[in-house]
Amino acid sequence: MPLRFAVLFFWSLSFWVLNAQQPGPGDYEFKVVADRPDALYQVKESVIFKIALTRNGEPVTTGKITCVLSNDDAVELKNEEIALSEKPMVIVGKLDFPGFLRCKATFKDEAGKTLVALAGAGIEPSKINASAPVPNDFDSFWAAKKKALAQIPMEPAVTPVESKRPTVESFDVQLKCWGDVPVSGYLVKPKGAKPKSLPAIIFFHAANVESASLIAATEGAEAGMLAFDINPHGSPNGKPLEFYQELAKGKLAGYPAQGRESRDTSYFLGMFLRGVRAVDYLTSLPEWDGKTVILRGSSMGGGQAFAVAGLDSRVTAFAANVPALCDHTGAIAGWPRLVQFGADGKPTNPNVFETARYFDAMNFATRTKADALVCVGFIDHVCRPTSVYAAYNNLPSNKRIINEPLMKHETFQSTTESFRQFFADHIEKMKKSVP
Repeated sequence: MPLRFAVLFFWSLSFWVLNAQQPGPGDYEFKVVADRPDALYQVKESVIFKIALTRNGEPVTTGKITCVLSNDDAVELKNEEIALSEKPMVIVGKLDFPGFLRCKATFKDEAGKTLVALAGAGIEPSKINASAPVPNDFDSFWAAKKKALAQIPMEPAVTPVESKRPTVESFDVQLKCWGDVPVSGYLVKPKGAKPKSLPAIIFFHAANVESASLIAATEGAEAGMLAFDINPHGSPNGKPLEFYQELAKGKLAGYPAQGRESRDTSYFLGMFLRGVRAVDYLTSLPEWDGKTVILRGSSMGGGQAFAVAGLDSRVTAFAANVPALCDHTGAIAGWPRLVQFGADGKPTNPNVFETARYFDAMNFATRTKADALVCVGFIDHVCRPTSVYAAYNNLPSNKRIINEPLMKHETFQSTTESFRQFFADHIEKMKKSVP
């Protein structure tokens, strides 16, 4: 079956797509950009941020704006007021170390509404280091957990699900897993697929409490893949919205912090093992080509992709957009910021600090040999780019990163298209490889 990657545009929607609003008649347009298109600079090199404020296409020349420069939204470095005039507005800053310089400009209009414009610049980000080394017993800890997982039979509960697409078959799949929480997802495959004919892909979700996405898995199958979309928490699929809202307010409230003082009780232990179990299942199906396992995720799903790629050598490629779960132990950590630090810079709870190291994307990155494509937003305040680069820089090889200087915590269509091409190229590469 030919791979029809054009349909993969929807894949990003399984995680969310945010589009910038365009100004309407009478609206202000407020922009900040670095003076280089790629927004990349050397340590101690001056970064010039250009600021523009217009209304109805004309420059605003009265009033003032406030500009704050920070070390990736963590430490304020400069705070300046700039009077509006007909002259171009700029603010200049630099970093004395690898990292990200962020500019936040604010303006209050005549109605008292505060407008905000953001831009970011990378300062030799390829030299950003992990905040802590991989634990000495990292491999033995996870080997023991995977061995215990292997003793749990999958016992797949596979229920046909109606599909509006006549070319595919759809199923709700429940797999027994660690801690009595199942893998819960939708498997979709092309009708009539021959044995050993299909590459496999697993979709991981962001931090929402929700059903697996039948639509996303269907799009993957229509592209000629064995597609498995799993929800993050082992919850039943296809329930009313209210069901998931109650879960989010109930037993899953604050789930990232659940069990975070011990590596044996961390919530992410079960989540990551569910990812491994999903690989177990896909690679047991007769239609799997015996070679190719791809992972795809955004935000927390991106962090899961890092983790499962590091835990399972069967994974041959993964794509992670604005990945979470990166550099937990760093001062500029990404979501969910498991570790809190005191005024002295030390962790307020040493047990949480030590536990977090076993669930950090930057440590799993050191263990994978999979091809990797990562996308980072320079003005992402949820999964800050410093943390993403700490994980990305730990990947050993076969990697590429997409820098988006004006991207927040979102998915650009261009990212979706890049991921689509990455998957297509990888599948072609694997077709030519020796099993």
